Amino acid sequence: MNLDVIVIGSGPGGYVAAIRASQLGLRVGIIEKAEIGGICLNWGCIPTKALLKSAQVFEYIKHASDYGINVKDYSQDFTAVVKRSREVANGMSKGVQFLMKKNKIEVINGFGKLAGSGKVEVTKEDGTKETHTAKHIILATGARSRELPNIKIDNQKIIGYRKAMALESLPKSMVIMGSGAIGMEFAYFYNSMGTKVTIVEFLPNILPVEDEEISKQMERIFKKNGVTIMTNASVESVDTAGEGCKVNIKTAKGNEVIECDVVLSAVGITTNLENLGLEENKVAVDKGKVLVDEYYRTNVPGVYAIGDITSGPALAHVASAEGIICVENIAGLKPHPLNYGNIPGCTYTNPEVASVGLTEKAAKEKGYDIKVGKFPFSASGKASAAGTKDGMIKVIFDAKYGEWLGAHFIGAGVTELIAEVVVARNLETTGHEIIKSVHPHPTMSEAIMEAVAQAYGECIHL
Repeated sequence: MNLDVIVIGSGPGGYVAAIRASQLGLRVGIIEKAEIGGICLNWGCIPTKALLKSAQVFEYIKHASDYGINVKDYSQDFTAVVKRSREVANGMSKGVQFLMKKNKIEVINGFGKLAGSGKVEVTKEDGTKETHTAKHIILATGARSRELPNIKIDNQKIIGYRKAMALESLPKSMVIMGSGAIGMEFAYFYNSMGTKVTIVEFLPNILPVEDEEISKQMERIFKKNGVTIMTNASVESVDTAGEGCKVNIKTAKGNEVIECDVVLSAVGITTNLENLGLEENKVAVDKGKVLVDEYYRTNVPGVYAIGDITSGPALAHVASAEGIICVENIAGLKPHPLNYGNIPGCTYTNPEVASVGLTEKAAKEKGYDIKVGKFPFSASGKASAAGTKDGMIKVIFDAKYGEWLGAHFIGAGVTELIAEVVVARNLETTGHEIIKSVHPHPTMSEAIMEAVAQAYGECIHL
């Protein structure tokens, strides 16, 4: 088959790139060895949010009396919770399959690899091979759970995130290695379902990429909810010889052994670069990442790379944005390169965490004279009415020119609020323009305006 564009991988980078290329009049094919939609849609972003929603509903029922509602004889059905999550993912995957048909994109099932200039070799499930050609080949093969050399994932007692969302039964106890977004989301889910959860984090703070103040507040909330958190600690080994796991943890005070049913490895990701033909085709790679320019061109003409296999943040929305920019440049539209300093990050625990831009510490290290504004949700009418008073809005501005340097949210539903800051920063909006923009009352979003006002000494409700 001869096409204009072939995309290898159908995750949120690949399928979005394919659709945009088709919209621009290019003949497009997409190669996928597993499910259309990739890890994010089938085993990541979407099914995890379904699990987390079930946990949130269960928590509401547990605390129904706080709202004047009496609920008796309630329980969770773990198997049904997992089943619902899989059904949500399957429904979304079918939606993407429909989009492929709607946009006349050729879906090619199999494992794709570069096979010379303008050529892709596809190995089918039965072992047969076929070759397709295209002027432009986009690599979008994503990533998988990273394994520590001394702690191998066996998907029985030591599991990765994929197995964690489809366990056959609810473990009584779990140790989670790593407290990034994936580790924290599973910690919230399993703790809510009734599992005794211990988080082990090598760095001084959980959610280590977030503002320190937000991390500390989240740590207090998780501990209050019964999660054990060990920072400045590392899992040295796991003994799986017995019925459960004996986890040897190195701490500042010495070694400690914790027994649990399951260990979840959430220590990052590893890019899927194996057997793609990169070396044979002399595509430049450094430290497990494909090297690209601002339009995702590799050093080999006609070969591009987007998403987790490049050096940008390993986030679904980043991969999608990169895919669009890549194909728009192929089509001659001359798009603006992506501003990696204005990428929002979200953690879908309860409370949620959302942030964009510089942390307070990073802003100071860069030499900025800053104004910091904070507004706690305990002072929010909407949060009080909803019973979700945990958390706050924190904003950081450059005192000299008024540039909005960063924003850091923790609270109920704050992942829905962060886009206001992303747009405002993109438009170079000043703090005073936010203060004078009327926010609806009562809403959680008012807290953004109040925090900005607090940075400038104009806050009304504090």
